[in-house]
Amino acid sequence: VQLQASGGGLVQPGGSLRLSCAASGSIFSINALDWYRQALGKQRELVARITSGDRTNYADSVKGRFTISRDNAKNTVYLQIDSLKPEDTAVYYCNALIQSHAGLNYYWGQGTLVTVSS
Repeated sequence: VQLQASGGGLVQPGGSLRLSCAASGSIFSINALDWYRQALGKQRELVARITSGDRTNYADSVKGRFTISRDNAKNTVYLQIDSLKPEDTAVYYCNALIQSHAGLNYYWGQGTLVTVSS
């Protein structure tokens, strides 16, 4: 099982990005899907979660600006990021709880860099 994150880049304050994270491999089911971020010199933090039942949770710092969604047919989770701020600059990682031939395990994507700067 692998997770491939994409969609990061350089964007001006107030701009938008959509991050994607696609899971591949011998997957039976995907439970919770999370997006984390880690800014330079800071700890990794959870910013958004979507459960298998499509319930969502967000960190207070991103509520109203970030939207997490999933496409089960594509084994993909998305993070729509609007009204970007310089403090959103970080490497964004996806994390998924996946049932596969290897059992029930957490997997991490490789990270995608979001830089917010004018």
